[in-house]
Amino acid sequence: MGGPDADPEEVARQIVLRQLTMQARSRHELAEILRRKNIPGDAAAAVLDRMEQVGLVDDSRFAEAWVESRQQRRHLSRTALRQELQRKGVDREQISEAVAEVSPDDEYAAALALAQKKFRSVQSLEPVVQRRRIAGALARRGFGAGIASQALDEVLGHHDEA
Repeated sequence: MGGPDADPEEVARQIVLRQLTMQARSRHELAEILRRKNIPGDAAAAVLDRMEQVGLVDDSRFAEAWVESRQQRRHLSRTALRQELQRKGVDREQISEAVAEVSPDDEYAAALALAQKKFRSVQSLEPVVQRRRIAGALARRGFGAGIASQALDEVLGHHDEA
């Protein structure tokens, strides 16, 4: 990227821009990437501050987009979404705001979609095994017992009637 005389801020800027073209990242993730690439802390902070000023790094927008994407595609609960954003170094307040956008109905719809998807892979098994496997999948995605039970009853109830 540059020789030993390269300006650390320019090197950091190039790294950040390249990372952001691949996928959205939190400020914390970008700081970690720069740290691993041995960019001096002051240069990294200056570049990240500038990227925030121009709107290329925005943890609030990142958290909202992350929640929307992960909730729809991976069928994650609010708890699991919160944990993922914490691992990405997003501020607690920004996490709370982003996760608050997921309504209880949205969360139930995600649990139901996951239960239906899992049912397709276990439908040839005994009912007790079906229930256990689907419940396990829901628990691993962070769904509480109440939502998991409702989704299980709906999915298994529909298939018992068929």
